[in-house]
This record gives sequence, structure tokens and C-alpha cells, in this order.
Amino acid sequence: MSILEIKDVTYGYTKLEHILFEVNQNFECGKFYAIIGKSGAGKSTLLSLLAGLDEPDSGEILFEGEDISKTGYTNHRKNHICLVFQNYNLIDYLTPLENVRLVNSKASPSILLDLGLEQSQINRSVMKLSGGQQQRVAIARALTSSAPIILADEPTGNLDSDTASEIIDILKARAKERNKCVIVVTHSKEVADAADVVYELKDKKLKKRGE
Repeated sequence: MSILEIKDVTYGYTKLEHILFEVNQNFECGKFYAIIGKSGAGKSTLLSLLAGLDEPDSGEILFEGEDISKTGYTNHRKNHICLVFQNYNLIDYLTPLENVRLVNSKASPSILLDLGLEQSQINRSVMKLSGGQQQRVAIARALTSSAPIILADEPTGNLDSDTASEIIDILKARAKERNKCVIVVTHSKEVADAADVVYELKDKKLKKRGE
């Protein structure tokens, strides 16, 4: 059963310039999705719509069959989704554990240890961590959130290939373990190849790769 659905969504920067036109697609829990497409195709815009950060010109974004514009965008962002950004978006004066506990006050330090951080790192400033380690903190925060959907915008864009591969493996495996729906916008072939389902945003439409 779909947890998130795009239904006849059209969006444009002006009324005459559509970047998305009558887009339809479904997303399920327990699956890792990649959305690919050329720069400027509207991938990040689509992610913003799914997150309730932007509102479509027409059509609906449905969470468990309900239009998020009617149940409330703030409610959707707070309870249904967790975002992972390319630039990590951590609070720099907090520790990794404190950053994770922003979304789950009862989060165990074990999530950070399981994702590869050392005990000595989880209680010091995140600014003392490498980029790969900071992204692990961002992913730990997303995984400990009660939100069933993880939306990630180029989460490996600032990482070397080995670290990027590890991050994607972690996201995919942990999301399946926790039955979360993971949707990643990416330019990376490696990320796309690791996904359960790949959609391509092309000519204002979102289609399964190869169709």
C-alpha cells in the first residue's frame, strides 16, 4: 500500500513555465527510491513538494490517502517526513548525540555507534567530525525519527566514493529494517544502481527508468 502519492501534480515558477506537469507516482514503505534527472529538471523542487515545503499549483500530495494541504503542511513536516541534506544541516554547537535527540529525545547512543562513530566522538562538537561522519549523524537523526518517510537531497554529493557507498548501504539497510520509505534525489549512478526503484524526471514527468 502506498504511504505517499503524487496525484496530478503541476508546478511552475510562473503560470506559463511548468517544471512539473500532471505528475503521478506512488511510494511504499520498506523501499529505497532514487529520483534522477538532468540539472534543472525539477528534482529538488519535487522533493520540496513531497516534504510540504512548497505547494503544487494543482494536484495533490497524499500521505496515507489524505491530502497534506488539508491535514496541514506543518503537521506533515513534523510527523511524516525527515529530511537529509547534502550539507548535513546539523546544529554546529551541539554534539552528535544532541543533534540526534532533537528529533527523538530518547534516542540511544547506539545508533551513532552502529553507524560507525566512536564513543569518543558522539559527545563532542559535530564540527570536529569529517564530512562522512557528519552525514552519518544526519542519517542517524533521520532513522531515529518516528517519521516513516526519509527524503534525501543529494546526500552523498560532498562525499568521496567509498564513504558515499557506505552511506547509501546504511540508508538502504536501516530503512528496510525500520520499514521506512526512503526517497533520494541524486545525480549519482552508484546511488541509482543501489535503489530498489529508480524514477527519472524528464520532460516534466516522473517515470520509472527505462519506460
